[in-house]
Amino acid sequence: MKKLSVEDLNIQDKVIHISRVAKVVKGGRRFGFSALVVAGDPDANFVGVGLGKAKEVPEAIRKGTEQAKKNLIRVKVHKNTIPHEQYGKSGAGYVFMKPAPEGTGIIAGGAMRAILELSGIRNVYAKSIGSSNPHNVANATLECISSLFYKGELIKRRKRRI
Repeated sequence: MKKLSVEDLNIQDKVIHISRVAKVVKGGRRFGFSALVVAGDPDANFVGVGLGKAKEVPEAIRKGTEQAKKNLIRVKVHKNTIPHEQYGKSGAGYVFMKPAPEGTGIIAGGAMRAILELSGIRNVYAKSIGSSNPHNVANATLECISSLFYKGELIKRRKRRI
């Protein structure tokens, strides 16, 4: 079987959050920008998040997109939803996801919605609890979807017969 590369994927990207940061120096303030970007291929179920920093916004977005492409992970999708309920945590940000029936759509907000849309998951209930910081929510969402598994994998892990 041929291994997929980034060039083979139809990668789309979305900007989750742009923040203006300031460094105070002797002559005043020096401004810069940081961009949190999600990139993914919804058809192949790959998604990644990246952070880019630069003096101008377009350069920060470009760097964030490149970083997101390097951090791609495969998402396990079962019938256009997730296989089971799952929690994720990053810092003070907690996320909870639950499978949803066909036709429900993505019930999520902010950074979670952008990540779930680009991951190929079409139907899911999701809730962000605790911190609403986009960085924490994005990292918790990635942790949550990266720890999903199929029923067969659990049976193998427990060394049981089907």
